[in-house]
Amino acid sequence: MSTRTDTSTHGSERFKRSLGRIEIFFIGFGAMIGFGWITSTSTWLNDAGMLGAAIAFVIGGAIMGLVGLVYAELVAAMPLAGGEHNYLMRGFGPRLAFIGSWGIIGGYISVAAFEAVAIPRTVAYIVPDVYSIPLWSIADSQVYLVWALIGTVTSIVLTALNIRGIKAASLLQSSVIIFLIVMAFALVGLSLFEGDTSNAEPLFTDSAGLLAVLVVVPFFFVGFDVIPQSAEEVKVPPHKVGRLVIVSVAMATAFYVAIIVTTGLALPASEMQDFDLVTADAMAALSGEFWGNLVVAGGLAGLLTSWNAFLIGASRLMWAMANSGMLPAWFAKLHPQHKTPVNALLFIGAICAVAPFFGEVMMGWLVDSSSVSIVITYLLVSAVFIVLRRREPEMERPLRVGGRSAGGGIAVGVAAVITTACLLALYVPGMPAMLDVQPYVILGLWWLLGVVFLVRVPGGVAPGEDAEERLLKRLAERRSSAS
Repeated sequence: MSTRTDTSTHGSERFKRSLGRIEIFFIGFGAMIGFGWITSTSTWLNDAGMLGAAIAFVIGGAIMGLVGLVYAELVAAMPLAGGEHNYLMRGFGPRLAFIGSWGIIGGYISVAAFEAVAIPRTVAYIVPDVYSIPLWSIADSQVYLVWALIGTVTSIVLTALNIRGIKAASLLQSSVIIFLIVMAFALVGLSLFEGDTSNAEPLFTDSAGLLAVLVVVPFFFVGFDVIPQSAEEVKVPPHKVGRLVIVSVAMATAFYVAIIVTTGLALPASEMQDFDLVTADAMAALSGEFWGNLVVAGGLAGLLTSWNAFLIGASRLMWAMANSGMLPAWFAKLHPQHKTPVNALLFIGAICAVAPFFGEVMMGWLVDSSSVSIVITYLLVSAVFIVLRRREPEMERPLRVGGRSAGGGIAVGVAAVITTACLLALYVPGMPAMLDVQPYVILGLWWLLGVVFLVRVPGGVAPGEDAEERLLKRLAERRSSAS
């Protein structure tokens, strides 16, 4: 039975195909444009200078583009819900499939939880009164009732929207992304006419500064891989879905470079040190409150698109893992009417709803810890791309990266493996991307929980097209013998 036949059958039985080309592109692009750009730009400018920061994001975008090329071919060949889970299952078998899936789920949920904290922080820029009714302090971060409830209510609304169907979620995604793109063009125009090139001095600090910015790039680009997660819900030819992965990475790179340039021309980086929402404050200082509020609106838009996309991605991946017996079957339940992974969405939504009550600092640790897991998954997917190219050269590949020759595709895969391995090495203690102790503790706890589920995955199941079927058969035999 071919992969393509399996896909169409599964798609009709499991998910509704309702997403068009623009909608799936907006999901991937929106996932990458979260909230960090509105708060972190001054750090990038101080570390590397305007030109250095822009170069770092171009280099980082190119690295993510290599990974994106890998994903593009794989999603075109295997357009199945769960993305990485399916590629790793076929190429490496169940246990490495679990490790890769667990890593990216940790990243998705961490970012979504952080967005629940970032929402009230952004609202507070316009309505400071949300800092009312103090509750407690966690890691020197004061939690306020009204402030936290804004994040909680938004979590509930977004979760309910996603349960109603991916089409409804994508309509929100599309409308907000259009606003975000218009805002970016407006800011570029403003900075070019009213900004001052002297504010950008020095254009470049040094290579250490460039490296300091480069190591954070993977976190800001995580999200293009949400496109493969929803592959069973698109009504677009598989090869075009693959191309959209690449286009989304390119567009995200252009967006981040535009934000760096606009902020760098607005004010000297040294004057932004005490700003909270850096890009918003810089634009307000340059041209007035309206422009600051416009950026804040853009920040809210980025939050919603990223959050929404990660709800989509994480829920589909948890569904896929549960459907193969790696997670409790409860996560595999689909809504009877809307055909959405309702229990997985409720689980992630509940985490997001309580997240604001843990404060900003702890959520920052959570996000930092997830970067390592994300890069681990990218490394595994890049490696499995090479394995499948060599082991299954005749696999149907509607989109082949690297040209028609086998060597070109292998070269892309090797480059993706090397670059992601180098990125991962930067997180080793003592290296430039070394985290604080707290994120490492959270990272350890996440993977300790993962081990609890991993040991339940039977060994000895070889990789292959039917690996999932054999895994389920082995699990059924285990349950039968236990009873």
